[in-house]
Amino acid sequence: MPVQVGFAENMRAAVFMMISMAGFTCNDAFLKSLAGELPLFQAVCLRGAIATLLIACLAWQQGALRFRAGRRDRKLILQRTVGEIGGTACFLTALFNMPIANASAILQSVPLAVTLGAALFLGEPVGWRRYLAIGVGFLGVLIIVRPGSEGFNAYALWAVAAIGFIVLRDLSTRSLSPDVPGVGVVLIASAAMTIAAGIASTLDGWRPVEVSHALRLCVSAVCLIVGYLFGVMTMRIGEIGFVAPFRYTLIIWAILFGILMFGEWPDAWMLAGSAVVVASGLYTFQRERRLARAALSGVSSR
Repeated sequence: MPVQVGFAENMRAAVFMMISMAGFTCNDAFLKSLAGELPLFQAVCLRGAIATLLIACLAWQQGALRFRAGRRDRKLILQRTVGEIGGTACFLTALFNMPIANASAILQSVPLAVTLGAALFLGEPVGWRRYLAIGVGFLGVLIIVRPGSEGFNAYALWAVAAIGFIVLRDLSTRSLSPDVPGVGVVLIASAAMTIAAGIASTLDGWRPVEVSHALRLCVSAVCLIVGYLFGVMTMRIGEIGFVAPFRYTLIIWAILFGILMFGEWPDAWMLAGSAVVVASGLYTFQRERRLARAALSGVSSR
């Protein structure tokens, strides 16, 4: 029998989700603030080193520094790590070269893409209504990107490419065995990302790191951990169907950080495209929640 979650727990989980989204967006904003001051991969490498150390401390506290994974899980962890590295590299390339709100809004189509990927590669059932919602959501992404228009930013394609890698990461995570500790998997991905960024940074060379750079990198790393921790707490105390829509508060945070830190005011196209993506995502969440309840009631409808 499913565990019933009370209204108070769901509201607390919703607050945690909003804090998680604020943490992730703050991490992006402070990393973006280094654009033009430090090369991208140098910044990612240094941020990753700090974050990896913090995650390692968390893994040690939870006893997850050592764990056994079978051959299947090792393959999935490798796939997830590739997705993490590719998604981070593509998204940050976009982030360093376009407004933070636009890049973040494009990434909000990830839940739709994951639903599509789960249907295509994992055989999860998806009805025509959700396929239609996915198509409408991707139309929202096109509204934000506006290919062929005067306002088109080619770096937006990097954000679109990041979606594919993130889908690989999330589908691999979904397929992992339940006994594989999440923090251990995150630690592996963070360490691999740091090493990959360190290797890539040799192509651009390194610049001297000033105190202001170090402070912003530390804030970015801490905010990244805050996003991760509150995201985990959200999933532990709240109903996924209730709290998942609150992930879209990330767009609000991105707009606020964009205005306050970079003077980036969103245009009408970005707002319209974001509204389409969010509406499609909310419909998909609601549809999945309704189908889950119908399955528990013995009703088979798509």
